[in-house]
Amino acid sequence: MKSSRQMTPSGGSLTRSDVSAGHAGEPSSKVSLKVALVEDQPKVRESWNRLINSFPDFRCVCACASGEEALRVIPDHRPEVILMDIFLPRMSGIECTARLKEQLPETQILILTAMDDQELVFMALEAGADGYLLKRTKPMDLRAALLDVLRGGAPMTSQIARRVIESFRRKARARNESIRLSVREEQILLLLSQGYSNKLIADKLDVSIDTVCSHLKHVFDKLHVNSRTEAVVRYMASKQTST
Repeated sequence: MKSSRQMTPSGGSLTRSDVSAGHAGEPSSKVSLKVALVEDQPKVRESWNRLINSFPDFRCVCACASGEEALRVIPDHRPEVILMDIFLPRMSGIECTARLKEQLPETQILILTAMDDQELVFMALEAGADGYLLKRTKPMDLRAALLDVLRGGAPMTSQIARRVIESFRRKARARNESIRLSVREEQILLLLSQGYSNKLIADKLDVSIDTVCSHLKHVFDKLHVNSRTEAVVRYMASKQTST
């Protein structure tokens, strides 16, 4: 492939705000975005390296052959985007993604995969990846995906997007189902939400104030909160989510 790379000033770095401010969605040609590549196959790695460098607004700052090398080399380069092969020797691209995200939370990571394996891609997204691309992606589609993820997008198929949404819903339900309050505790929270004081709650339920305080302590522990207001807000939010 003949390179169409334009020369850029050395040391220039384009931020996400620069991408967003570009005319008609195009970044400035005066600087280039840093991309890191993790791919174990030498010929594929070199091909992607050349392809990235053929774009006037991107440059490949490092091309790693393994997850171990990526963890050692990439953090020093502080790239805006990392292209990560999902199948790597020893450490998988999924594990490498999770560990790099801990070190570089602002860096966008796009998974590269030869096969549209939804289960593996979904696992990579759960590990912190920001989207994924098939290795057969056309050059200009690659550039568009890089720009998209830097603008806050998440390149992925609609099927994978649906699985991500369903996962969030399952986790929300699991959190809510873990809140197991007794009937008395729910009664006290309901009265709290209506503005009743501990004394009035005790009078209404015909129990002592100490009993009300004991129930509230258990409620605070179960809901992981520290105040009456937090307890009411947390509980009411859980009830709305479950309906």
